[in-house]
Amino acid sequence: MTASMVSVCTSASKAATRGTGPTRATGPFAYPSFASYVRARQPVLLRTARSLTANPSDAEDLLQTALTKTYVAWDRIEDHRALDGYVRRALLNTRTSQWRKRKVDEFACDELPEPDVIPSGDPAEQQVLRDAMWRAIMKLPDRQRAMVVLRYYEDLSEAQTAEVLGVSIGTVKSAVSRALGKLREDPELTPVR
Repeated sequence: MTASMVSVCTSASKAATRGTGPTRATGPFAYPSFASYVRARQPVLLRTARSLTANPSDAEDLLQTALTKTYVAWDRIEDHRALDGYVRRALLNTRTSQWRKRKVDEFACDELPEPDVIPSGDPAEQQVLRDAMWRAIMKLPDRQRAMVVLRYYEDLSEAQTAEVLGVSIGTVKSAVSRALGKLREDPELTPVR
């Protein structure tokens, strides 16, 4: 801290303790009229904020920011009958600032970067396949079943699977290989191939 900052902080704290200088009460009850204004007008102001943004959560954040700006300027606002206009202007200015600060991640290109549409199968058939797969997995010995689930459903690496089960990586490789062989031979999964 520099010497000039120390002197400013000291003089400000002395002025505050003497009751001179610009001091203001803080907290939710510093301006009871502000609290009553917010209670009365919040639904209307929230509708205005929602008209400025598509996401309801963003609208709530936008209104909160505008009300914070209004609270800070509360003692400077002369005509409290025009508060709605003040808050609306704060909403618009805040939203405009957000638009300007937004990073644009869109680039023009010759072809649309949309993926090819992969036809999805019948959801009922997909569920039948999932059920058959789980029944086949449940037929595996406990240790092989644990390794298959960790490797392919939990997406752990061979090393992570070995660490979780307290075995070597080679044990995981050989057990998973044997388990996949049994799954390939399962008669319930034969129609799928």
